[in-house]
Amino acid sequence: MSEEEHLELIKRAQNGDARAFEELVNLYYGIMFKMAYKWCINKDMAEDITQDACIKLARGLGNFKGQSRFTTWLYRIVINTGHDYIRTHNRNPATHEDLEMITVKAEGEDALYTKEILEAIYKLPEGEREALILVMNDGHTHAEAAEILGVKEGTISWRISEARKKLNDQFGKEARHA
Repeated sequence: MSEEEHLELIKRAQNGDARAFEELVNLYYGIMFKMAYKWCINKDMAEDITQDACIKLARGLGNFKGQSRFTTWLYRIVINTGHDYIRTHNRNPATHEDLEMITVKAEGEDALYTKEILEAIYKLPEGEREALILVMNDGHTHAEAAEILGVKEGTISWRISEARKKLNDQFGKEARHA
């Protein structure tokens, strides 16, 4: 689908075309689920967040003005929906069991190290974790991450710097004691 066709699909959906909205959801559902899953590392929670984000997408699609990429705007909806989900259900993302599920594919020391890194990342303060995932994992620029999270670009740079320091301190100390 060309950029022009994509924008036309969004406009049709914004104007109440149910088939266009359905096509838009079908086009982006997998992307939204991946976003939610990276954010919470729990399949069931990610599915719930994605479903809720689709509802918010339906309600808020008229607010998309095309000033940013659609996926950037959509990412913000998914992350905000995740925050709402956590508050509503009084549950934290990335439990010990969730991290265990991710590391089952790795073997031996690799599995242990992967689990330790993931646990450390998911123990970071929310803003640092989100900035790190958006930039280091998803490949967003600092400016894009700032737009998604609704903060200044300098805040993203600071959050990533803080996250790196904490991770380096933790794993640097462990490596020195090994």
